[in-house]
Parts: sequence; C-alpha cells; structure tokens
Amino acid sequence: MENPEVAQIFEEVADLLDIQGANPFRIRAYRTAARTIRDLGQPLCGMNEQGLALLPGVGKDLAGKITCILNDGDLPLRRELCRELPHGLCDLVRVPGLGPKRARLLYEQLHISSLGKLRTAVEKHRLRRVRGFGQKTEQKILESLAEVALDARRMPLAEAKVFAEAMVRHLRSTTGIAQIEVAGSFRRRKETVGDLDFLVCCPEAATVMDRFASYEAVAEVLARGSTKMTVRLRNGLQMDLRVVPERSFGSALQYFTGSKEHSIALRRRAVKQGLKINEYGVFHGKRWVAGRNEADVYREVGVPWIPPELREARGEIELALAGKLPTLLELDDVRGDLHMHTDATDGRATLAEMVAAAKARGYAYIAITDHSKRVTMAHGLDARGLRKQWRAIDKLAGNTKGITILKGVELDILEDGRLDLPDEVLAEADWVISAIHYGQRQTREQLTKRLLGAIRHPCVHAIGHPTGRLIGKRAGYEADWETIFRAAADYGCLLELNAQPDRLDLDDVMLAAAKKHGVRFVVDTDAHAVEELGFMEFGVYQARRAGLERSDVANTRTLGQFRKVLKR
Repeated sequence: MENPEVAQIFEEVADLLDIQGANPFRIRAYRTAARTIRDLGQPLCGMNEQGLALLPGVGKDLAGKITCILNDGDLPLRRELCRELPHGLCDLVRVPGLGPKRARLLYEQLHISSLGKLRTAVEKHRLRRVRGFGQKTEQKILESLAEVALDARRMPLAEAKVFAEAMVRHLRSTTGIAQIEVAGSFRRRKETVGDLDFLVCCPEAATVMDRFASYEAVAEVLARGSTKMTVRLRNGLQMDLRVVPERSFGSALQYFTGSKEHSIALRRRAVKQGLKINEYGVFHGKRWVAGRNEADVYREVGVPWIPPELREARGEIELALAGKLPTLLELDDVRGDLHMHTDATDGRATLAEMVAAAKARGYAYIAITDHSKRVTMAHGLDARGLRKQWRAIDKLAGNTKGITILKGVELDILEDGRLDLPDEVLAEADWVISAIHYGQRQTREQLTKRLLGAIRHPCVHAIGHPTGRLIGKRAGYEADWETIFRAAADYGCLLELNAQPDRLDLDDVMLAAAKKHGVRFVVDTDAHAVEELGFMEFGVYQARRAGLERSDVANTRTLGQFRKVLKR
C-alpha cells in the first residue's frame, strides 16, 4: 500500500472516534500519525516496525497498526468502528459547516448517515428541526455539498504524485520501454488531479498493459484495447495508459497534457498554416512532418515550446510568439524558507532538528516562525515565550555555520484589527509574517481592513496564507483583493505563497493578478516537521503556473539582497 492509503485509514479512524466523542488525545494521536505518514518522503513498506516507531508522532503502538495495515490492507479497529457507526459519517465530517459533533447530532436526531441523505434533508428543510441549524446553515451546507462532490473526484497533487511515481517505477521494469511520461493535469501541476494519464513508448503494447494491470493498488480494469487501458485503484483514482509509437510520442504528450483550451488554440494556428495536429503527429495533408518530441510539434507551427504549467489558454501562445514567455521559477532558485514551526508551538520537531534539516537542503537562511499567543490551539507564544525562543536561536546560531537563522514569528491579526504582540516586541524580530486564523467569517469590509492594517504596519514583512483557504475543505474568505494587492505593492509588504499541499495559498490566478500590481512574494513551506520542508516543490509548481520568475520571489535572493527588500 502507498503512504496516502495508510494515512487515509488513520484519518477515518480519527474521524469515527471523534464522532463517538472518544478521548481527544487518542484522536489527536491518529491525526498526527496520519499527517506524518502523508508527509514522509519514503515508502512505509520499505521500513521495519522499529523504524516506523521512530517516526514523529507514531511510537510503538501505532507502528504496529501501520504494519497491520501494510500486511492486511486494513485495520481491525477501523472495521469495528464502521460496525458501530455508518462509514458515511466520515463524509459528513468533511462538509464545511459540520464537523464531528454536528455530524453525530444529525445522525442521532435525523438518521442522516450519508451525503445523499444530507442533501435530501437540506432540500426538505428537515435540518431546521435540530437545535443550532437554521435557514442560513442549510443554505451554506447545500452550497458546500456541491464543492464536496467536485472535490471528491479530485486528489491533491502531492498525493497523486505518490501514485504517479509508484506506477512509473512499476512500469519501468517492463522490457522494451523507451519512454514514459505522466501527462494531463498532473504534468501541468494543477493543485488537484482528477486522474492520471500515462504515455509509454514500447513495441510490445500487450506486455506493458499486463504490467499496468498488475500494480497491486489496482482494484478494477475498466477497459482494455490494443493500445489503451483504463484501471481504477482501491482509493478510486483512475489511471489511463496509452502505448504510442516512437514517432508520435511528442505529439501524444502535447495532446494529452492539455489543457483542452490550449490545444484548441494551437490547432487553430496550425490550420491557418495548412497543417493538422493530433495525437499522432503534425501533418501537411496526409504527410507526417513532426511529432517525435514536443518541441518539434510547437516549432512546426511557429510557436516556441511552452512549459506545461502555462498551458491554460491564458495568453501563453501570444506571449511565446512575442518572445515574452517568463523564465519560470525553479526549485534550485529558492535560497531560504521563511515560514516553519517547532515543538515550541505546534511543530513536531525541535529547533535544532528543523535548522539541521534546512541546512541539509542547502538553504542559506531560514526563519523560525512559531505562532503568537492568540493561536491557543497551537500553544502560541506570548512576548516572554517568544523572547526565550529567540535567545535559543541566538545560542544555536553561534554554534551553527553555513546557514543564517532569522528570529521570526507568525503573528496573528486579531478580530478587531490589532496585532497579537506589542510593537516593541515585533521590533526585535528579524522577520514577521502576519496571518488571520480567527474571525474568517467576518464581512468582506472587516477582513479587508484587517489585512490592510497589517500590510501598512512597519513591523510586518509579509502576509501568510493570505486567503486562508484549505483545498477541498474551506474556501478562501472574501476580501477586496485588488485593494489589498495595490497596498502590498505600495507598502512593500510581501505576500506568501504557502506551499502546504492543502493550502497552496495564494492560488495561481490570484498570484498572477497580484504580480500585475507589482507585488513581490515569498514561497514558504509552513513546515511543522522536518519532512514538510519538502513541500517547497509544490509551492514552486504553483508559482510556475502563475508565471512567476525568480525576480518576483524575494527568497531567491542572497541574504544581503533579501534584507534590502524588507520594509520597516
């Protein structure tokens, strides 16, 4: 089993225990372990039980349960909980506006145990019989159900990457494979993926398809032809395989990478030149003229090759023709990570461990940004606690060469617009990233005012996860973003691209809009564990989709250059 499958079982156990009202510490243990498993950079199946027990937040007991899942494909505890409570309640928990307590209430009073039953109850206004549910709540839940239905068909990019890479490794052992690529929205690095498209160049199509079907996570073969095959995994993810001839590999890669709108625009240009483009190649009449690689396909119709992340029909072909395609940000351009947490608040690693891991990644500088006191659920630090941590940073920095540790804080913007710590404390910080964690349901005007106040404050360097969204769980809050972008540019306040795979906040469209206003950005991981420092790649993918270049991102600069862009 792949890591996301194991994590999903732990998350279901946590949800069911939460609905039952079980011990909060037990629930938290399963959630913490699930997050560790998802973030882990190596397959669980390659580790023994002793090694599993050493993972942050796992321990001996949960290591045994992981081993059980890897061996049996499930956990007896999960099966037992599903006998006591309908499994569909786990789906209810994920509906914005509900949660474990409300899901249990609806189950006990209205016998609602699935999303379908919830929709029916909302449409018939039955929820209003339950205390705490009114007309507005019903309307919000109805709107949320549409989002949940859409999100259920898509998988976060970080999870899809695990299965894509596992299948590629599985297929590579097939004799005769000359080329293999994963196309579709995965190659365009969209934040969520509906399915995975594999293109393979191999003379023995039947052999490749046999191998494709033998991947252990395959639950069902949906279709099989002479060169095409579709399977569904245990977790519902669909995978499509196409075996293509060598001379068509480039054109097939372009065709199946998409987007549909981009390919249509490219084909229209080809038609004007008397050419035809399809998955088999570029043709002049019936004569094949190109298709072995993507660059040839684009060149044949007079367009420079366009990076996959930009292929969304947002004017990229016109930019390419004008020679104005951006030189997109690369992972190696990033010199520092400016948002990370330690076990002083809600992180799962010590200060020394986070610094050592960042240094091992080759960073020139980092910022430690534990929460300020308002975030009580994360054991946020008051002025005294923060200064104590900064002294520890100074001491560690004195014994650490090759990396600069900036003393920072993730500073809450309070509901009334004030900042969570006094100015005299903030003035001592090297780096202040300010964010909203509470009061996200305030009006558009109130939220805009709160963000503008932080942007204009001389001690705030950046706004963290600006919209507060959680992909598939919570939409970003409403604010006057045009005004916010203009203010950020005017006051020199950086906006964060938070690389957590469930945030990726700002999204690609908003990043591009902010860039047009002259905003500069930082790409950060918001890491809560050593493994999460690896999330930087997903932030870079999102930046590339927005057309961001190295010059747009402040933490691509040397430390000296970076300090010069900070406002005070």
